[in-house]
Amino acid sequence: MFAQENLILFLQSTGLISAQQAPEIAAYFAPKTLKKHAFLLREGQVCDEYLLLDSGLVRAFASDPDGHDVTTGLYTGGQLVFEVASFFNRVPSQENIQALTATTGWSITYQQLNELFHTRPEFREFGRSVLVKGLATLKSRMLAMITATAAERYVQLLHAQPQLVQQVPLKYLASYLGVTDTSLSRIRAGR
Repeated sequence: MFAQENLILFLQSTGLISAQQAPEIAAYFAPKTLKKHAFLLREGQVCDEYLLLDSGLVRAFASDPDGHDVTTGLYTGGQLVFEVASFFNRVPSQENIQALTATTGWSITYQQLNELFHTRPEFREFGRSVLVKGLATLKSRMLAMITATAAERYVQLLHAQPQLVQQVPLKYLASYLGVTDTSLSRIRAGR
C-alpha cells in the first residue's frame, strides 16, 4: 500500500515546501513497486528514475575489476534511491540498483523532475537541499572508509541506521563496510 502522506511529509521535511505546495508537487510522482530481487537500474542503462523509497530495502552495487559485486549503497524507507551521476549527466550507469525485499515508493522521471525544477522555485531549493545533504553524507562515508576502523564503521552504521544492520544480509553489509563476511562476523561477536 502506498502512503502518499509519506511523500508529502518528505517534500515538507526541509521547510522549503509548504503544506499547500506539497500535494501539488506530489502529483508529479507515480507509485512504484519492485519485487524482491528486481532491478531499478542495471549497469549500462541511463538512470531515468528518482525514487523516494516508502518501504523495503534496496542495494546499489558495482563490480570490481575481478568481477566481484561491491555494495555502494543501502537504502530504507524515507530515502532517495537513484544513481546521481547517470541521472543528472545522462550517461550510462556504472552501478546496479536492486531491491533486497519487496519495495514500494514514489518515482519521478528526469524530464518531470526538470520540469518541476524550472517551474517551482521551492522545489528547486528543496532539490538543492537534498543533494547537499546527500553529498555531505557521501563525503562522511568516504572519510570513514579511510579514517575509521571496520568496527568503528559498523558501530556508526548501527547507530545511524539500525534497521540495515538487522535486515540486510551479512555479505552485502560486509561489502558496504569494506570488510569480509568473516571479519564482520568477528566484529559482531565482539560487541
